[in-house]
Amino acid sequence: MYEFLYSKILALCAKPAPATGIGVFRIFYGLVCLQEIIFLFYFSHLIFDPIPYIDVEFPTIAFFLCLWGIIASFIIVGYRYQFAVICNYIFWIVFVNFTAMQRDFDGGFDLFMTGAGFFLLFMPGDRAFSLDALRYKLSTPFLHYSTYPKPSVSALAYYLPVFTCLGFLYFDSDIHKVFAEHWRNGLGAWLPSTQPYYVSALDMSFMLNNELLQKMMGYTIMLFQLTFIFFFFKRRLRIIYLLIGIGLHLGITLSLNIYPFGLAMLAFYPLLIPFAWWRCLNNRFTARQPVLTVFYDRQCPLCNRTVLTLNHFDIFKRITFKNAQDHASAYSALASIDNQTLLTDLYALDQNNTIYSGLDTYIQILLKMGYLFPVGLLLRLPGIYQLASAKYRAIADTRVRITCNTDCAIFEPLKNDTLYYALFEQYGVQKPKAFARKITKITVALLILQINCSVHYGLIYRLKINLNQHPITAAIAQGSNALLMVSRIFLGIAPHALYLHDHFAGYDRILAITYTDKNGNEQWLPFVNEQGRLLAPNWGRVQSMWANFAVTPNIDNQRVRKFLMKVTAFWGEEIGLDLNNAQFQIKLKKIDAPTHWVYDQLHKNMAAPWVTVGTVTWTNKIIFYDLPHNMNAQ
Repeated sequence: MYEFLYSKILALCAKPAPATGIGVFRIFYGLVCLQEIIFLFYFSHLIFDPIPYIDVEFPTIAFFLCLWGIIASFIIVGYRYQFAVICNYIFWIVFVNFTAMQRDFDGGFDLFMTGAGFFLLFMPGDRAFSLDALRYKLSTPFLHYSTYPKPSVSALAYYLPVFTCLGFLYFDSDIHKVFAEHWRNGLGAWLPSTQPYYVSALDMSFMLNNELLQKMMGYTIMLFQLTFIFFFFKRRLRIIYLLIGIGLHLGITLSLNIYPFGLAMLAFYPLLIPFAWWRCLNNRFTARQPVLTVFYDRQCPLCNRTVLTLNHFDIFKRITFKNAQDHASAYSALASIDNQTLLTDLYALDQNNTIYSGLDTYIQILLKMGYLFPVGLLLRLPGIYQLASAKYRAIADTRVRITCNTDCAIFEPLKNDTLYYALFEQYGVQKPKAFARKITKITVALLILQINCSVHYGLIYRLKINLNQHPITAAIAQGSNALLMVSRIFLGIAPHALYLHDHFAGYDRILAITYTDKNGNEQWLPFVNEQGRLLAPNWGRVQSMWANFAVTPNIDNQRVRKFLMKVTAFWGEEIGLDLNNAQFQIKLKKIDAPTHWVYDQLHKNMAAPWVTVGTVTWTNKIIFYDLPHNMNAQ
């Protein structure tokens, strides 16, 4: 086993791959982070306050969320990449393990994002679609952009994160699914989609009411997760796993209200796209010949940096830049312009030999790039054009020119401070076999940690084996727990037992909340609607709080009271109720979560009638409950 892994890792270390997929993965990961930070900011009082808006325990949470949002934005644009991913990794660990996010508001994907953030520390995420790549070019402005080759990375940077983050997760999840009756019946995707608390606003009944389709989907998911880790790297099977995985997680994103989990998983799939596809896409969208030729002053540092910047954002390569001193004489359309005048501005020629200069050149560049077309049109508007032209003139007339032969030595390239460069491109190139063996040992260690988790929760816990009956097995259990704690916190290795039989068995009643408005009329709180669906934006970790912790197969009165307090206090403040005197009604309806297929089960659950079972009253910002002693008996 060790030698097999070693040979594979050694081969992948030496195999070059385009950096495009890793750049896209970095952007998607950063976007998922940013949307979740915005979500946390919006619900910060609900999640982090002991009593929303009344007892504020963490007044600086908003400040740290803003800092985290800035870091996530850095990741998206690829600015100071290594610093950003280190900070992001720390933020995930701190927020997940030291706030209410862990205890009551588990998002279902937090540990996955922690594990993905760990691998980003060592991935070359700054090589494609990043401002860091531009910063590196701008540090040596007199090097022509054509001297920078297309970035390539080690193929191992693609395969290892997929193997551990996706492969481990899928295999562990499949172990748990074997113990769930509805999954064994092929209804693993069907059952959550028939429960009002779990569905999105999209009505997917046309698919849910097809028994054969649902069972095909259920068994396909189980087979996909079981075999993924063993075969995803096979070239002929990779596309199959890519398409099934995208379909699976896109379905989760659209049909269920746990969209952050679906988006986080989808973010990984650019790493599964075959390298040839990235090269084909690059050739497909790159212009065969430029549509605009721009001439610039080669002895002007500002002009060189401008050209490097424009070329960096010209992703379709529709613009070519030439040194005016050397190339302008080759174009007859520029013959009437003397060299001194030509060097005072940026000049451009389009395919019709139309000459542009100054601000008009920039406008043409933006228009010809395609995706920046709106910005070019904006600069043409009266008023904006005059202001931009005056600003351009002020900069162009005060620019500095230098003699490159004597002054270029003052420009030094930025040092590459990424861990990927230090490990893969310095140590790995100098000692490839030693490096491959170290990576193999790390991979084996990760594999052991995952096996420990899967055996502990997927087999021993499921089979109800008591290890405390013997001193040796008890010591082994304690060591296993210690390993689980470390791997969970820092690597995100945890059991992936989502929506199984122990979650839905006995899940036959749900709760909703209404309130009495100023006119004495009963209104539905913008939380759970008349159908029993959780309304947006109460999805993701807020849905998890209500559907997984507050309302369960065995409703605990103490916990449900805690969350009724938090929800009524938060939404009462949001909709303008006076918590000095406000009354809420607690509604209950019976539903069903069968392990066998039932036609139109979703609509049957949604159509079930509500019954008022109690009230919650706020008086002088103190809550009073009038609820049954045993909610499960209602």
